[in-house]
Amino acid sequence: MINIILCGGNGTRLWPISRTLMPKQFVKLFDDKSLFQLTVQRNSKICDSQFIVSNAQQYFLASDQLQELKKSNNKYLLEPLGRNTAPAIALACMALDSEDIVLVTPSDHLIKNESEYDKVTKEAKILAQSGNLVTFGIKPSFAQTGFGYIEANGNDVKAFHEKPDFSTASKYLGAGNYYWNSGMFCFKAGVFLDELKKHSPQIYEASKRALQNAKIQNLIRIDYDDMLAIPEDSIDYAVMEKSSKVKVVPSDIDWSDVGSFDALYEELPKDENGNTINKNYVQIDSKNNLIYGNERKIATVDIEDLIIVDTGDALLISKKGASQKVKEIVQKVRGDSELHNIHLTAHRPWGTYTILEDNPKYKIKRIEVKPGGRLSLQKHFHRSEHWTVVSGTAVVTLGEREIPLRANESIYIPMGELHRLENAGKLPLVIIETQIGDYLGEDDIVRVKDDYKRS
Repeated sequence: MINIILCGGNGTRLWPISRTLMPKQFVKLFDDKSLFQLTVQRNSKICDSQFIVSNAQQYFLASDQLQELKKSNNKYLLEPLGRNTAPAIALACMALDSEDIVLVTPSDHLIKNESEYDKVTKEAKILAQSGNLVTFGIKPSFAQTGFGYIEANGNDVKAFHEKPDFSTASKYLGAGNYYWNSGMFCFKAGVFLDELKKHSPQIYEASKRALQNAKIQNLIRIDYDDMLAIPEDSIDYAVMEKSSKVKVVPSDIDWSDVGSFDALYEELPKDENGNTINKNYVQIDSKNNLIYGNERKIATVDIEDLIIVDTGDALLISKKGASQKVKEIVQKVRGDSELHNIHLTAHRPWGTYTILEDNPKYKIKRIEVKPGGRLSLQKHFHRSEHWTVVSGTAVVTLGEREIPLRANESIYIPMGELHRLENAGKLPLVIIETQIGDYLGEDDIVRVKDDYKRS
């Protein structure tokens, strides 16, 4: 069985922890593990390999985190933009043998009852071997209005239902045969594609063309225009709600999609006052609060039932129970800043950079390059740069020259000059970069050569 892991989505309801370039599935929220890593660990016990379907910008995050887990035998399909789950799953299945059984899972779900999970996935595999499209229905623990529901009779699906109002969700909870739609599936790749071709032929044909035109080396990279040409739709609308081959496995697996701060609060360890445990947190007479922040001391006095999230460049304060509105805050932030998109520390294929100071005329960064990593050969039209090596060994390309630099040595990069930074040593390279210019945006980069195929 092959685990297709869907890594799309920006997790905007967990902003400012989750951002476009570091979405919630890759943030290490649980015992220094990300939800993505927990997904891989859980499913690698029952699957032979991983097939990662990811946004092209997030590929290196998945690759690095798999490396941390020492997981090999990984396959990747990179999407230049998201077109929802039906095209993502179709492209992955088209790259496999039609008889391959796949377990399709999101990368950002938490499942704590792994022994029960092992049982239900085995049951799903047996149903899939018989030519069924299997979905997992989560036994509801409360009247949830944020999920779609599956009405079932044993393994038979009677109907799919849209997200209900509270009254309807309460009736579903009491009925006993309604389940939350988990977004997890199991089937033969060929059976899914046959049903997709039958019920959503436009998605099938456009996906087939996109894969035929894809650049395939050690990974599959879909062309932007081909991806854009695929109709956008979910697997539920495109196939599952139309097919006669659908089965459901009722699952009581202690599941959460960690889709809001209220959901995250329920999953994090807490102290005797019901506050989430945080080494930077001190309080007086404060109870039942979610406190998240790793950079500054957070102190509270006489507060209860709040969500406080501090990421250095953004502070969120919300009442518990209202955290679904965070998505609306992101829309307000999006208009006048990059706070929805990137953290102060940004992850790149070659390492990380952290913004230490940002002013209209200058910006200071701490740049860390992994051993063997190097930035693109690039130039800037609106800024000059000054690099000072803090630790490690650097090789700087400046025009036609290659210049070695060691700790406490520096170099000036004139505006418009081709340059590149490379870590030629066996230890991380750390430099301080000072940018000076009239425009210091991250889009003032012209890449001439790039090891990571970025434009």
